[in-house]
Amino acid sequence: MEFFSAYSPLWLAGLVSALLLTGAVAGILAGLLGVGGGIVIVPVLYHLFTLLGIDPEVRMHVAVGTSLAAIVPTSIISARAHYKRGGLKPELLKPLIPGTLIGVLIGALLSGYLSGQVLAAIFAVIALLVALNMAVERNLSLRDGLPGTAGTSVLGVFIGSLSTLMGIGGGTLSVPILNACRTPMHIAVGTGAALGVVISLPGALAYLINGLGADNLPPATLGYVNLLGLAMIVPVTMLTAPWGARIAHAINARLLRRLFALFLALTAVRMLFGAFAL
Repeated sequence: MEFFSAYSPLWLAGLVSALLLTGAVAGILAGLLGVGGGIVIVPVLYHLFTLLGIDPEVRMHVAVGTSLAAIVPTSIISARAHYKRGGLKPELLKPLIPGTLIGVLIGALLSGYLSGQVLAAIFAVIALLVALNMAVERNLSLRDGLPGTAGTSVLGVFIGSLSTLMGIGGGTLSVPILNACRTPMHIAVGTGAALGVVISLPGALAYLINGLGADNLPPATLGYVNLLGLAMIVPVTMLTAPWGARIAHAINARLLRRLFALFLALTAVRMLFGAFAL
């Protein structure tokens, strides 16, 4: 509590409001676009922790760990909603799971050695590429269906490792990849939501363990998972994720995709400059 005494009640109310709004936007986007709520949660938490003066060496780790923990219930609810609407095919999901789990392990191990600056730079660069992909009119089309067992495993490792390092649920990377394999968009979105469960649960546990005993962590933080952020974000994402899934099956989200791509690009550039200004 001593840490928060330096801030006025109005400022703290603004912080809580920002976290609640983050949860709402993250939940809707998770269901609507399949991009994963982490693509919103991580940069917002990173900037909030910067304003709070959290040690640069741990702020990105805590943002990523908290995001992965918050994605667990969101991904479950979003995947369930898509499955009910026929947007999740187990035969497409199952071949991706082994490689994805290996990727999560690789990402978790790397996160224990990479600095906060490097993690922020990785997030920013991949986010810029995601924004570019979302802004492009046509989706890249490479082949019909997933590659063979080896190729699918490589894709899973790629998705799992980068998603764990970035604190995202997997849909941000898996949706465009599946789309490039000519998977219908609503199936790709549902599969991305399910991969979010595969990634976020072990990923969050890894960040919690990696952060135990770390110095200069913010208050109410267990390992690299901030419990205050988790308490504010999770209930709202659980409420709004099904809304996004319903909207995804009812409207053309092209304009929203472009607007989000612009937001993501601006945020990524800001994070990139911030990372190298540490």
